[in-house]
Amino acid sequence: MSILVVGSTALDSVETPFGKVRDILGGSAVYFSIAAGYFANINLVACVGDDFPQEHIDFLTNRNVDIRGLQRKDGKTFRWEGRYDSNLNEAHTLDTQLNVFEEFKPVIPEEYKSCEYVFLANIDPELQLDVLKQVKSPKLVACDTMNFWLENKPDVVRKAVEKVDVLIINETEARQFTSECNLKKAAKKIISMGPNTLIVKLGEHGALMFRESSIFFAPGYPLENILDPTGAGDSFAGGFMGYLAKTDNLKERYLRQAVIFGSVMASFNIEDFSLNRMRDLPYEDIEFRYKKFKELTDFKDL
Repeated sequence: MSILVVGSTALDSVETPFGKVRDILGGSAVYFSIAAGYFANINLVACVGDDFPQEHIDFLTNRNVDIRGLQRKDGKTFRWEGRYDSNLNEAHTLDTQLNVFEEFKPVIPEEYKSCEYVFLANIDPELQLDVLKQVKSPKLVACDTMNFWLENKPDVVRKAVEKVDVLIINETEARQFTSECNLKKAAKKIISMGPNTLIVKLGEHGALMFRESSIFFAPGYPLENILDPTGAGDSFAGGFMGYLAKTDNLKERYLRQAVIFGSVMASFNIEDFSLNRMRDLPYEDIEFRYKKFKELTDFKDL
């Protein structure tokens, strides 16, 4: 089963208390693709400039990522520079250069339009709506957004949210979107808009999955070495969507398992800068950590 992902491809410069790197591979669609590629074939729609290194193209194609939808344009690739202080849950943006991404208009190749699983990464909600007009009756559509779009295009975000099955956002965004301080109340409002599932990312504390009649919590995986949290949310989404595409089953228990696999992929992502931790990550390590997640919350009844 294949997944269509539409989002950004970037060259990032990141500083954390543990180091500093420049012009490394990044972008929402890239983090998603590498994580999801452990479970399914990925059809990527994004854009890059003529300065995008060939080694990154080779990396993507070697990891189950079909790049026929990757637009190559004259100019520079989208660049983002950020810094994390001791609170690794919050990034401070130092510089954003949209470059060719500013004119990005997703064109879905004909062979991608029938993908049954679609992920709309964090891009302009008007572009997300345009993608939904191009695809053909997917089984599951999930999307992400961010505070910038919630502040500047809230009505368009809502139109996009009304058309998706799963919304994946962080707790600050959930509160901002609904004007509710309480996450449970916020979840009820969002689910009433159209999605049947809301996943609220809680940073190092894990994730909550809300459905109309159930709530599921996945803890954050306790790690000793955390170098760079950039892309953790997109890696989570990749693990989540990848597992669902692999099983091709949307029953509640598979959704819960998918949340854990999402958390697993996010936990590996933050152990190194960029996608370095996942360059040579064996699938056996993913399965092992999945089992360790189960041990975190396993307890006996009284």
